[in-house]
Amino acid sequence: MKTVVHTMIRSAALLFVITATPSLALELKSADMPDGGTLKLEQVANSFGCKGGNLSPSITWSDAPEGTKSFAINLYDPDAPTGSGWWHWTVFDIPASVHSLPKGAGAADTDSLPKGAIQGRTDFGYAAYGGACPPAGSAHRYVLTLTALKIERLGLDSNASGALVGFMTKANALATASITATYQQ
Repeated sequence: MKTVVHTMIRSAALLFVITATPSLALELKSADMPDGGTLKLEQVANSFGCKGGNLSPSITWSDAPEGTKSFAINLYDPDAPTGSGWWHWTVFDIPASVHSLPKGAGAADTDSLPKGAIQGRTDFGYAAYGGACPPAGSAHRYVLTLTALKIERLGLDSNASGALVGFMTKANALATASITATYQQ
């Protein structure tokens, strides 16, 4: 009887340790786009009347969940006066072995994206990063989201819209992490 009680106590203690140990959560960071901060002029568009650098921010991530087979990234302005927001950048089919993108990786003519990664079409009408350029007035939020995916490929190409990439990403998500920065003219 004593052995059974000791076994039960050890089992309960082990269960407590397992459940009390914090699980790792997908983490996203950017020196160019600090969470809760303001976008730098480097990340502002050089079109639509804006005169920024139009460089995608450098980003790093860690603690992807087990079973991650690829990543997707999107940058979205939910405050754009369109009725549906504005997609500034989508990148998908990023291999699971990749954990960062350098500043400027979203340029149309860059080799900075990992092999196999695809940029989708933004609301600017092209498959490359398009920086912030809100109308004059109140600040807009720019939400950069990384999604760990349970599949290697979304089955889309560079003509895929931000909404389609977003739909396919959410349908195959294991975990997400976001950074939100603001910008106003």
